[in-house]
Amino acid sequence: MASHDGDRVVALSRQLAQAHQELRRRISEIRTSLGHRRLSDDVLLTHCLAFCAALTSHHQGEDRGMFSQLLRERPDLTATVANLVQDHEMIASIVSRVGELADKAAESRGPTLEAIGRELDGLMAIMESHFNYEERTISEALDDGVPDTDWPSRVFGFGRA
Repeated sequence: MASHDGDRVVALSRQLAQAHQELRRRISEIRTSLGHRRLSDDVLLTHCLAFCAALTSHHQGEDRGMFSQLLRERPDLTATVANLVQDHEMIASIVSRVGELADKAAESRGPTLEAIGRELDGLMAIMESHFNYEERTISEALDDGVPDTDWPSRVFGFGRA
């Protein structure tokens, strides 16, 4: 493998870590704002829903693109990828609850925002564990030369407007 290609592929694992860091930053910012009511309820709910959409897009890009390509190159990672997909399903159910609570909060205000905060706390904990596991278990495979067909834009592109 040429050095340039290797550098490009190594960049994929760094991009994965950077995408995870951006998602961490976004949820932390929302959680802090929610706890201190730094933003209006409507703005908080909009940011919350935008974060949920970004996280969902990231995970769908992994499930439909990165993991498929990874398994073609590294079938030995089947169990690892199955664990990651299972995490994505669990995270998706929390994201769905956050969306439902955000809809209720838009109508009622008050206690629903506290419920969103509790869901976000749980989501943050699960995300942290999931991201660390994912980076630890598949970064080496990404560095070893998984082709970057069309999946990087779906996995990393959630932050681009």
